[in-house]
Amino acid sequence: MRFISWNVNGLRACYGKGFSDAFTSLDADIFCLQETKMQAGQLNLEFEGYESYWNYAEKKGYSGTAIYTRLKPINVNYGMGIDEHDHEGRLITLEFEDFFFITAYVPNSQDGLRRLDYRMRWEDDFLAYLKVLDAKKPVIVCGDLNVAHEEIDLKNPKTNRKNAGFTDEERAKFSTWLNAGFVDTFRHFYPDTEGAYSWWSYRFRAREKNAGWRIDYFVVSSRLTDRLESAGIHSDIFGSDHCPVELVIK
Repeated sequence: MRFISWNVNGLRACYGKGFSDAFTSLDADIFCLQETKMQAGQLNLEFEGYESYWNYAEKKGYSGTAIYTRLKPINVNYGMGIDEHDHEGRLITLEFEDFFFITAYVPNSQDGLRRLDYRMRWEDDFLAYLKVLDAKKPVIVCGDLNVAHEEIDLKNPKTNRKNAGFTDEERAKFSTWLNAGFVDTFRHFYPDTEGAYSWWSYRFRAREKNAGWRIDYFVVSSRLTDRLESAGIHSDIFGSDHCPVELVIK
């Protein structure tokens, strides 16, 4: 099975930049979107053979997630069941017979780290949510997790040390997640690969220079490790300031 995750930074804008062609060419069994920035009815975008599920933020033009799937889930949940976190459309969980599949758009700590405290609460509650699911069956999580975990995961680690997405606090939370029995699938296959990024600022010709960050992930329960076949980053696909990331699993 092939899974794709893409922060489209506004699906309506991305749609005008070749989204449908990218969707078709990537040929995923499950295709996840983050930062759709849409409300219901603003764009009717369906693909033959797929069902789609949407979680819209209450605030217009903000956040939002979606999943297109060829596999019919036995259950769908939106959010994590905590009111503080469930108004921004950041989470969709599909339950299948053998696994849970989650797409997440983790809150950004923002300029001046003004939302870092909230981000820390989100991290704790999200990990608790994952542990409950993982106790029942294996979990596959994808999305824009808004953290570059190690220095290898961004171009300029020293100058970004205290910036949103590379604070000690955010990186420690991701380490806690991995230590709780989850695997960063890209690093499973490419532990030492440098220059592999999934997001580039629109400023300073960052993508042209490959001055980026790897903040989009597939993370799985460790007991799925022997089923992993490949992981990849499609940096050749444009349409957003992020590019799609991929996981292939048996």
